[in-house]
Amino acid sequence: MADRVRQSGPLSRYVLITLICSGIAIASVRISEELLQFVRAEFGEPASQRLLDWQTLNTEGIDWAPEHKLDKVNSFFNRVRFVNDIRHWGEEDYWATPVELLTTNGGDCEDFSIAKYLTLKAMGIPDEQLRIVYVKALELNQAHMVLAWYPTPLADPLILDNLTTDIKPASERKDLEPVYSFNGDGLWLNRNDASDKRIGEARKLKRWQDLNSRLIESLR
Repeated sequence: MADRVRQSGPLSRYVLITLICSGIAIASVRISEELLQFVRAEFGEPASQRLLDWQTLNTEGIDWAPEHKLDKVNSFFNRVRFVNDIRHWGEEDYWATPVELLTTNGGDCEDFSIAKYLTLKAMGIPDEQLRIVYVKALELNQAHMVLAWYPTPLADPLILDNLTTDIKPASERKDLEPVYSFNGDGLWLNRNDASDKRIGEARKLKRWQDLNSRLIESLR
């Protein structure tokens, strides 16, 4: 199934989402009928319904309070199956677009975090309030990725995690050790004193570049 997604042009062309990180701003998620027809034929009705549900979430949630947006978006994507990249994509570390995640109904922590980030941006959460955070999951002793929301620049951020439906402040997630974080604007190194040091632009991350290239194709 995953191979069909990556080899099929329609999945890289027809979804429009907010792309501030690429210098492009579109205020909503819009799924074309052509994409829906393709997905129904190739992956079945449940796959196309997941895309429609994503579009509905964006449309209905534009005017919700930020915390309500976080809760609904976190719950929506956490329903997707966790599947590691080797099994799902045949690669060691592949960052999927939200359409790829929802169509195949599978992905790993990077895919969940990216989908939540892009969806919340499309629902009006400012980019500067969101960061995708690469962490070490101490109890699992492995690398992990989550999404953080900063209501103010110096706030204790709330953490959206595919491992749990509970959204908690970072200070309560003693099981996570942040390493670096990024959004469309920049790249930060997270330090032990809880301060962050900006170390450049997010485009330094090759997989972020690759993901954005596939997203930009959706606008052509």
